[in-house]
Amino acid sequence: MSLLHLSFYSAFTLSSLGLAFHRTHLVSALLCLESMMLSMYMALSIWPIENQAASFTMMPVLMLTFSACEAGTGLAMLVASTRTHGSDHLHNLNLLQC
Repeated sequence: MSLLHLSFYSAFTLSSLGLAFHRTHLVSALLCLESMMLSMYMALSIWPIENQAASFTMMPVLMLTFSACEAGTGLAMLVASTRTHGSDHLHNLNLLQC
């Protein structure tokens, strides 16, 4: 495994661990999701270059599109929860109380 692959795998692992263990604010959860998407985007951008596969060159653009939609949805949820609950703490959000 090269140093480049190790950095992508470690960035994805650290961001997923951050998502799993530091779930106090919605902003921190969204940042962890964005860092996961960024590491996946960079890995998908390098992969067709390493394998000389021209058929997978549109995958990073598709991944970037889904990442932008995920970020927009997450920010909309952040604004809605802040307006209704007054904070972005995840322990205040309970779907059974809605």
